[in-house]
Order: sequence, then C-alpha cells, then structure tokens
Amino acid sequence: MGTDFGHYFRLRFAPNQVPLVEFMQFFFDFLPLIVFFAAYKLADIYVATAAIIVVMTAQIGFQWIKQREINRMLLISGMLVLVFGGITLLLRDRIFIQWKPTIVNWLFAAGFLASQYIGEQPIIQRLMGEHIELTRAVWRQLNLIWVAYFLALGIANIFVVYNFDEATWVNFKLFGTLAFTVLMVLGQALWIAGKLPKTEQAEPE
Repeated sequence: MGTDFGHYFRLRFAPNQVPLVEFMQFFFDFLPLIVFFAAYKLADIYVATAAIIVVMTAQIGFQWIKQREINRMLLISGMLVLVFGGITLLLRDRIFIQWKPTIVNWLFAAGFLASQYIGEQPIIQRLMGEHIELTRAVWRQLNLIWVAYFLALGIANIFVVYNFDEATWVNFKLFGTLAFTVLMVLGQALWIAGKLPKTEQAEPE
C-alpha cells in the first residue's frame, strides 16, 4: 500500500473538502490490499502477489496520467511490490512478499525520522501544514509519533509472519493494517485537538 496520509488529515481538519472525494482516495489507497486479499481467497498467495503487482502498477500509471506526478509513498511501495513480488513469483517463496510491508513501513519511518533533521519542515508538517497551524515543537512531536507508528506496524507484520499461518497473515495484511491506520488517525485527531490554539478549537457561530 502506498498511502497519501495528507487526505486522512483533511477529513478531520479541512471541512471545506468534499468528503466523497476523500473517501474515494481512501478506497484507492487500500485497493491493492483488497485485491490481494480477494485473489488469495480465490486462488493462492502467488496469484495474489501477481494481482497486487498489476494493481499497483496500474495505480501508478493512473496517477501519472491524471496528475502528471506520482505520490512518493505510492512510488516507493509500488517499486518494492515489484521487486519483492517478482522475487516471490520467480523463486516461489512467499517470504519475500511477506517481508515487503515491513520494509516499506521501516523505510517510511526512516524518511520521517530523517526529516526531523534534514530540511526546513518534518514530513508530517509538509503534509498537513496548509490545513492546521501548530508550533514547530508540536509538529516535531507528531512526526515522531508517525515514526513510532511505522516502526510498530513493521514489527507487527513480521511477528504475524513468523508466529501464525499464511492465511492469518493475509487477514492481518488487510484488516490489521486498516485497523492500525484508522486507530492511528483517530488518535492523532484527538491529540492534535488538544494542541490547537483555542481560537482554532472554537467552532464558528
């Protein structure tokens, strides 16, 4: 999954956005996982791996045709799906595609962490800064929260891979990832609400 986290934040902090458009983007982000899950249930993990490669390649192509640019997270995730999925299909060894979510999440964690020290703004501020106003210290704290989230999600994936059967891992890949993301975004919304200036917290009359 290559996720544009910015639109999740807009659902809560930019009420002028069109909700249907935002939820369609949410569906677009999780489409590869949904297709992977469905293909696995209908066939096996190798068919599911081939399916997710096709879907993510199509997503990248669609985004380029529509916007003439590709979200970096989607591109990174797509490239890793192609590499690890390709090796899985070539060697007929599922462990490579099972490691892919962990590698992606840890790369995201590394990127978010690096942005604490490189550049003028942490990544999370670049995603959300035009929608809400927070102090630099709060942005940095929030960025580190996302670092911890990505690390935890990567660890959780590997834990399931090595301690449960294949079918359980496939279920976790869809439902576990979705649950982690929703809980993280909701928790973040509550956390940010307590950090907003009082003028921003007040509802317009």
